[in-house]
Amino acid sequence: MHFSKRTEMPVSARELFDWHARPGAFERLTAPFEAVELVERTGGLEVGAKTVIKMHIGPVPQTWTAVHTAYEAGSMFRDEQEGGPFRSWVHTHRMVPGSTAGSSTLDDSIEYELPLGGLGSLVGGGLAKNTVERMFEYRHAITRADLLRHGQFADRPRMTIAITGASGLIGSALMPFLTTGGHTVRPVKRQGSKLDFSALEGADAVIHLAGAGVADENWSPERKKLLVESRTKVTADLVEAIKRLAVPPRVLLSGSAVGIYGDRHDEILSEGSPLGARSGHGAGFLSGICQDWEAAAAPVTDVGTRLVLLRTGVVLTPAGGALKKLLTPFKAGVGGPTGSGHQWMAWVGMEDVLGALNHALFTSSLSGPVNVVAPNPVTNRDFAKTLGRVLSRPAIAPIPAFALKVLFGEMAEGTILAGQRAAPGALHASGFTFMHETLEAALRFVTK
Repeated sequence: MHFSKRTEMPVSARELFDWHARPGAFERLTAPFEAVELVERTGGLEVGAKTVIKMHIGPVPQTWTAVHTAYEAGSMFRDEQEGGPFRSWVHTHRMVPGSTAGSSTLDDSIEYELPLGGLGSLVGGGLAKNTVERMFEYRHAITRADLLRHGQFADRPRMTIAITGASGLIGSALMPFLTTGGHTVRPVKRQGSKLDFSALEGADAVIHLAGAGVADENWSPERKKLLVESRTKVTADLVEAIKRLAVPPRVLLSGSAVGIYGDRHDEILSEGSPLGARSGHGAGFLSGICQDWEAAAAPVTDVGTRLVLLRTGVVLTPAGGALKKLLTPFKAGVGGPTGSGHQWMAWVGMEDVLGALNHALFTSSLSGPVNVVAPNPVTNRDFAKTLGRVLSRPAIAPIPAFALKVLFGEMAEGTILAGQRAAPGALHASGFTFMHETLEAALRFVTK
């Protein structure tokens, strides 16, 4: 069986090849809907390099080992299956100069054979074809989008960037995005109960994403204490470490959330909107955390570091967070709106989160609060309808508010049943372009 896909790219063939050669390219090209885990990688793209992945498909995980067998610097490399689910698999990646200066074509060509010969092709040929097509549709879209994002600032020097929370949902996606863009990334690692801030020395920028997950567990008194301290105390410690540096970073992007506005019903929320009422319960508790979180970051401006406060909405990716939890019931046909369904959901696709952070790193006019949300928020009821439509499943099984409160207690009141109709005013005003402006487009991109 043969598959090929060709897509025009907005860079030269050499630049396209270099993007594939940088650390993080494999991670960027692995779709979040693929149940794939990188086990081992040795070498780069040259002949003899090897990649071992574990595929979590079905009840028994399968290991796939690919070895690079051909290489032409700047124009081509090839990998072949050494062991795995196919009878054979030969994948040739070509970077072909385009018809105009500064353009190229990415040409992926695959020759593969399923196990069991003709019977395997008869039984599984259609599924294999559809899977490969969906995989490379995603890969080419990501490659082009990343090249465009990084190309906007190609005339700027590459940065050394320190990241806290690098292993979290956003951080683990951000690191390969930045490294394939040519940046040097330093994770700020934990030593015992504290962070080791040595990675800050010499950094041009710091991205602060650390903090215990708000919706990971029910809100016991101990959990609420952890939610507060993992944000306010850690942020204050980070700022003090920055202030002690001989040369502080030019910019700090510090995490926050749209929960800072509280539960605001139908009100359209800009970065200048009043903040939510503080309380020790539900949405008021989350608003208070976010306000203290941002206040802990504010003193970094004393040393001339530009501060961007990332008021992020619900990040959509099947790799984790809300969407991952929702996919199982929705795919089973038992999904639906929660509570009244009228609460607003300020969502954003993961790729636009990464793009917004990259934009904020380089855009010196951007400072203070920034709503990292898509331009078209939806109600919970409309979200359920759209996800059901994308998955071709009914989405009419509502979960009443009282049931959510029984299951999740105060956390349900503060997160699932509260809503914010936030708008990305600062991003739009500073010239940011979204990859996915509508919920349906964002969901179709990351689900299958």
